[in-house]
Amino acid sequence: MIVVSDSSPLIALARAKCFHLLPGLFPTIHIPAEVYDEVVFAGSGRPGAQEVAQAEWIHVSPVREAEEVQAAMDSQGLGAGEVAAVQLARELNADVILIDEAKARRYASESGDFILFGCVGILEMLCKKRLIADLRETYRLLIAQDFRIDPKIIENSLRKFGLKPI
Repeated sequence: MIVVSDSSPLIALARAKCFHLLPGLFPTIHIPAEVYDEVVFAGSGRPGAQEVAQAEWIHVSPVREAEEVQAAMDSQGLGAGEVAAVQLARELNADVILIDEAKARRYASESGDFILFGCVGILEMLCKKRLIADLRETYRLLIAQDFRIDPKIIENSLRKFGLKPI
């Protein structure tokens, strides 16, 4: 299975102290240089920067069609990391894209036949595999760190697992 990620899920999982669990779901994750730069260099000192820089299971893969990235950024109003992740997924014929932002998810859906997971979907998978013990507490941790996520999405996730709202 070929998996490509945007920056947001990686940062969210680092904030939730679950980043190290990702290889339990996806043994290799590809990211474009734009995502690496956003997380590691622009995000230096923030959650995710050190984790991504040190993760041997994350492979930085260059996007071959850079002009496609710029054209899509202009036409879609998305950031370089989001567009490059989708472009890389197309180039690698990826199965899965890890991506959070709604507009970016729509663009990814329109760009190929990918399975999409955001940070909530990833955390749900980790919970189902019993790799995280307390999904509710994990969401609390994200909320406490001001990670932008629709509270309704969290409440729906908790409801699926029979857990009380936060």
